[in-house]
Amino acid sequence: MPLVAGACVDLPERVAQHAIRVLRLRTGDDLTLFNGAGGEYPARIVGIERARVSVDVLEWVGHERESPLSVTLVQALQASEKMDWTVQKAVELGVRRIVPVVSKRSVLRLEGERALRRLEHWRGVAAAACEQCGRNRLPEVTVPESLEHWLAREPAAGVLRLLLAPGARRSLATLPGPPAGGWVELLIGAEGGLTPEEAQLASLTGFLPVHFGPRILRTETAGLAALAAIQFLWGDLKEETTDV
Repeated sequence: MPLVAGACVDLPERVAQHAIRVLRLRTGDDLTLFNGAGGEYPARIVGIERARVSVDVLEWVGHERESPLSVTLVQALQASEKMDWTVQKAVELGVRRIVPVVSKRSVLRLEGERALRRLEHWRGVAAAACEQCGRNRLPEVTVPESLEHWLAREPAAGVLRLLLAPGARRSLATLPGPPAGGWVELLIGAEGGLTPEEAQLASLTGFLPVHFGPRILRTETAGLAALAAIQFLWGDLKEETTDV
């Protein structure tokens, strides 16, 4: 939806339904709109007609809530609703990019039209998570592909690649952070973890195996816990302005 200060626009159907049925907003109420590219627009509801909500768009405000640390979560596909949960919470934790990959132990298998439908669903989950947590830049969710295919690409310069691996000699806390302007890529396996062959291939492409405490975490816990720790160590979760 194009947003221009001074315009009167109708909210998209999903957003309108959320405003009416969940937030219980009424004519005259204020709300904040964003287009996913940064900044936001205060707005005011000027009309509600059934499922249609019309708003006046006010001035653009350049608020930024992005972490200074760019993080990519490379997540092996998870079964049932676990993937939705991971996408939602990763967005809340400030991840910049989510790469769904098919590993040998992934229970969920996607291809063709089914993969594209799930991709659009996950992008919707990411957008809704932005609305909830106040982010106004939409994280990228990429097309699902095989882990081997993704690992075959040349890594970006300045990237710190991390792989959670029980029994690894390094701990996350002992690692130096990425260089200024660098990037973190975090690889998380599916329910059964990565196979030894996949872990070896990841290591050959620059992923550093690290351990994360004495307990083995489930796939839906491991990535989110590691993201929180990474943002605390090198991102913005240790800032005094963080709300809990």
